[in-house]
Amino acid sequence: MLRPRTRAAIRAAREAGIHVVVVTGRMFRSVRPYLREAGIDDPAVCYQGAVVADPVTGEFLLHVPIPLELAREAIAAVEEEGFGLNCYVDDELYVAEITAETRRYADFQHLELHAVGPLLDWLDRPPTKLVVIEDPDVLDGLEARLKERFRGRLYISKSLPYFLELANPAVTKASGLGFLADRLGFTAAETIAFGDGENDVELLAWAGYAVAVANAHDRVLAVADFVCPSVDEEGVAQTIEALLGGLGGT
Repeated sequence: MLRPRTRAAIRAAREAGIHVVVVTGRMFRSVRPYLREAGIDDPAVCYQGAVVADPVTGEFLLHVPIPLELAREAIAAVEEEGFGLNCYVDDELYVAEITAETRRYADFQHLELHAVGPLLDWLDRPPTKLVVIEDPDVLDGLEARLKERFRGRLYISKSLPYFLELANPAVTKASGLGFLADRLGFTAAETIAFGDGENDVELLAWAGYAVAVANAHDRVLAVADFVCPSVDEEGVAQTIEALLGGLGGT
């Protein structure tokens, strides 16, 4: 649930005629309630940029899934390493079996889980993305091995420390926002982007002004123009307030 100060800052930005775009690795269905709560009707960039969706109509304006055979190869590689995966098709979450880890993930994002048995036997459509959930240190090793094996063929990055995300190689948060910028008529130079996770690096590098939230990943801090206070201090809201105050004073 969004805090009142954050909701108020978003509302003030929208009333000032500023596009407010949520760019996330999450599924569209999991982020849509927050968009409604915040009163945001600009399209959202979801699934690391693989999907751009209209929160009002639910229409996918862009969808760049992983090609089916490449997805099957990736699933086989991850399973050979002894890990399970989350598989996302048609904005639904599928797993081979329901485990404590998959249940925690689904409950965290208020999602329904669909257990389908072995994914390679079930999957017959290109998935939007794949996610491995594990201890961060274990994922570091898996990430390095998968990047070596699928170099240039998959986008591979952590969102949170315990989520390793695999997507179409043409996909990043920046690519999704770039698509939407062309559609809505704004430029990278006019964009202020906020981020904290490793999967925000491309987004912040694309934007004209990059803001990292305190305690962000080192790679995010390295590309940031400014570091705002933490999530607990509603740093994004504070920054929006300051920016709107500056606009009001010109």
